[in-house]
Amino acid sequence: MADRVNVIGDAAIEVIAAEGMRGLTHRAVDREAGLPVGSTSYYARTRAALLELAIARIIELDSVDAEPPPGGLAESMAGYVHEAITTGRTRMLARYEFALEATRRPELRRVYDEGGLSIRRRAAEVLAARGSPEPERHATVVVNWMEGTIFDALAGTGSLAPPGPAALRSSAREVLAGIGVA
Repeated sequence: MADRVNVIGDAAIEVIAAEGMRGLTHRAVDREAGLPVGSTSYYARTRAALLELAIARIIELDSVDAEPPPGGLAESMAGYVHEAITTGRTRMLARYEFALEATRRPELRRVYDEGGLSIRRRAAEVLAARGSPEPERHATVVVNWMEGTIFDALAGTGSLAPPGPAALRSSAREVLAGIGVA
């Protein structure tokens, strides 16, 4: 069952990224997933349930390890941002659609905010382990840099020439140096 729910969540992400929230229907998700008509509505009876399933899948895919891989924190940050603007592009576009939709739907706001707070908590844990004297505040700085860089590269003027891995590593190092964490 979990596999089928993930397939439906992934298909919903694709539909949202390609067609926006108005294009998200049970039938569109069935079609994108290559499932028989009615399959999506078996797992998500209402549109609200389908939206919650899709945002839960985005949050699951956005999850990052609390401990950066070998190579350092700047490399980890740059790697996450690079993945988000390349192979994760669709997921991120869908996430931005959800961010806007959550401003109008309190039930999505709660789920969306829980996911964002989880990412900030993990960032604060990593920064605390690296010696940050203000890990929560510094996590906000780091996450805002990542979010802003991703948004600019996908939907802003930065989409004309998105940054590559070297530029992202350099910027990440500058952000970390600015908060006194290297």
